[in-house]
Amino acid sequence: QLQFVESGGGLVQPGGSLKLSCTTSELGFDTYNIGWFRQAPGKEHEGVSCFNPTNGRTYYADSVKGRFTISRDRAKNTVFLEMNNLKPEDTANYYCAARAARFTTLEAMCRAGIMDYWGKGTLVTVSS
Repeated sequence: QLQFVESGGGLVQPGGSLKLSCTTSELGFDTYNIGWFRQAPGKEHEGVSCFNPTNGRTYYADSVKGRFTISRDRAKNTVFLEMNNLKPEDTANYYCAARAARFTTLEAMCRAGIMDYWGKGTLVTVSS
């Protein structure tokens, strides 16, 4: 199975920016749908952003649309989440994930969070 190494989490002030990365050495990573998810204590799991490499489509939760950008460096087997104009409500543990099989739609996959492989997560804290 895929194993991820996540980094980039930390403390940032509201309005600031942060870039998360998730890297794997597993060959064939470019064949997986990828996504970033988050969960804060007492809050439900949320699909933040997902990417379908087959058709190049992306999905962003309404809460982050226009502020976050998902991308992937195929050569380095790394997925990124660029976060801008961060808000206190963005505080959460962020997880990268991958899914091998196709889902009904990218949005449905991301909202359901039914992924095959998960990273251990990295904490993002947005506070003044």
